[in-house]
Amino acid sequence: MAQEKVKTVKSKEYTVEDKLKALYNLQKVDSQTDKIKILRGELPLEVQDLEDEIAGLETRVNNFKGEVKNMEDSVTAKKNEIKQAEELIKKYEDQQMNVRNNREFDSLSKEIEYQNLEMELCEKRIKEFTQQVKEKGEIIETSVSALDERQNDLKEKKSELDDIIADTKKEEENLIKKSEGLHDQIEPRLLSAYQRIRSNARNGLGVVTIERGACGGCFNKIPPQRQLDIKSRKKVIVCEYCGRILVDENIDSEPEEKKETKEKKETKGKK
Repeated sequence: MAQEKVKTVKSKEYTVEDKLKALYNLQKVDSQTDKIKILRGELPLEVQDLEDEIAGLETRVNNFKGEVKNMEDSVTAKKNEIKQAEELIKKYEDQQMNVRNNREFDSLSKEIEYQNLEMELCEKRIKEFTQQVKEKGEIIETSVSALDERQNDLKEKKSELDDIIADTKKEEENLIKKSEGLHDQIEPRLLSAYQRIRSNARNGLGVVTIERGACGGCFNKIPPQRQLDIKSRKKVIVCEYCGRILVDENIDSEPEEKKETKEKKETKGKK
């Protein structure tokens, strides 16, 4: 019986130079994604603000409608109390016709007086509730008008945003795929550091090249020896002023020393 061969797949190991190139390419991809977001401008925030405002207005209108319903119920209840008071007054007046002494007559008179006072109080409350219903109704009308305006604004803004998203959707999806592919080439700690630097940078640049002997992010001069270290691509170096990751301007090509070694090998091969 033949022995089964176990195949082991080694994960690719990336050099510092590979990681720096991946970071630089990731920065280019992220910068392109940023440009797409800039095209959208403040629209996403405006849409969010309008949605929040509409939700607030809807809650406000519903609350006022609930208050109006409660006040209308209270008016109905007070009207029923008046009706009950009128029935009691009629009852007490009928009883007064058959009293046996003044004490009973006075007692019924006090009851009639009390019910009249209750009726007056109910009528006062009805007027108050009716006035409040009117005031709340005006507020509801104003709020509903504002709500309609905001909903129309939201519809326009959403339509505008959807058009921009539709135009850039395919490009953005491709950039996201590229970004995810580059993530695999960068160790998590370094990727996390890049993302942190990028989020703190106003222009979204976490990786910058050396430009005329200076940091491409903050434009502070970089010492010549440090420039040589950066060009060698043997370690990750950050700007001591702004904290951005520094790469040489020819990061997409091979470093000079590698070119020289390659050329020597080619020359020897020809000999």
